[in-house]
Amino acid sequence: MVFWSSTSPILLGLLSFLLLLHPITSIRLGLVRRGTSTPDLPQFREAPAFRNGQECGSMEADRINVAMTLDANYLRGTMAAVLSMLQHSTCPENLAFHFLSAHDAPELFSSIKSTFPYLNMKIYHFESNRVRGKISKSIRQALDQPLNYARIYLADSLPEDVQRVIYLDSDLVVVDDIAKLWGVDMEGKVVAAPEYCHANFTVYFTDMFWKDPVMSRTFKGRNPCYFNTGVMVMDVGKWRKEGYTKKVEEWMKVQKQQKRIYHLGSLPPFLLVLAGNIKAVDHRWNQHGLGGDNFEGKCRSLHPGPISLLHWSGKGKPWLRLDSRKPCTVDHLWAPYDLYRSSRHFFEE
Repeated sequence: MVFWSSTSPILLGLLSFLLLLHPITSIRLGLVRRGTSTPDLPQFREAPAFRNGQECGSMEADRINVAMTLDANYLRGTMAAVLSMLQHSTCPENLAFHFLSAHDAPELFSSIKSTFPYLNMKIYHFESNRVRGKISKSIRQALDQPLNYARIYLADSLPEDVQRVIYLDSDLVVVDDIAKLWGVDMEGKVVAAPEYCHANFTVYFTDMFWKDPVMSRTFKGRNPCYFNTGVMVMDVGKWRKEGYTKKVEEWMKVQKQQKRIYHLGSLPPFLLVLAGNIKAVDHRWNQHGLGGDNFEGKCRSLHPGPISLLHWSGKGKPWLRLDSRKPCTVDHLWAPYDLYRSSRHFFEE
């Protein structure tokens, strides 16, 4: 875990330097071979093996389930996210990764297996047709992809014995032990995530929603707050039992067939069902918005306070800005975890 003060630019430089040193000295430069049929698939260095300490348990109860989507466009981000979790985990061998992919792409699967030969992982096929007809156009094309909605169907996609999972987006890095997030007391809630009650909640829905005499009472009896669905602890057992997938889908159906009540992809239906009824987690677990807004992706500074997870939600992604030679300051905090073989910013900063 790291700390940030809005008046400490020197700290950011020091943090970047310290984070940069460790991966360079530990990563073995084993190359992933690309298949000839996928010329655009990136090549990655092989990550080192991370082993448990003696204090770590090895029972099923010690397993920490992490779910992510797997897509060629975000593969570089996924690799960095996985490396960051392994590197900062006290018991890395206890992490079990569950990847959801919308395409049958053997080279994509081979790439992640070759980059992390010792990773405990499973890959599941996400049926895009299940959601394709329910998606309505949003303000950014990336938000309209079926895989962006896979988080809604985690409970149906994962095996029945998986009762709890941490869902993470691919545009983030974890700089603390993920076991701390896993250990949160859910207090009977189906989702745990950082809440942001200072945010203007009304902007996530259209005037048409708020002017509707029935819909505007949706949050009656709740104190709804914004939460980012890119970092969630989910009780998927409870999600299955209480039919939350159907509840979210009902709002997607309203949006698609009746009236336009929101603009932001898969987030608003989550809010409609769960806002004001989740377990609040410390803000350190989602320092989000580092990718800027959904239109321009301009640079943003870190918020003051402790940081356990850095999240480049928004249009700007750190690997793209670094490659363009126009990175934001915060992008240098992502760079040490980049396993992309052609990454030269490791040695040029």
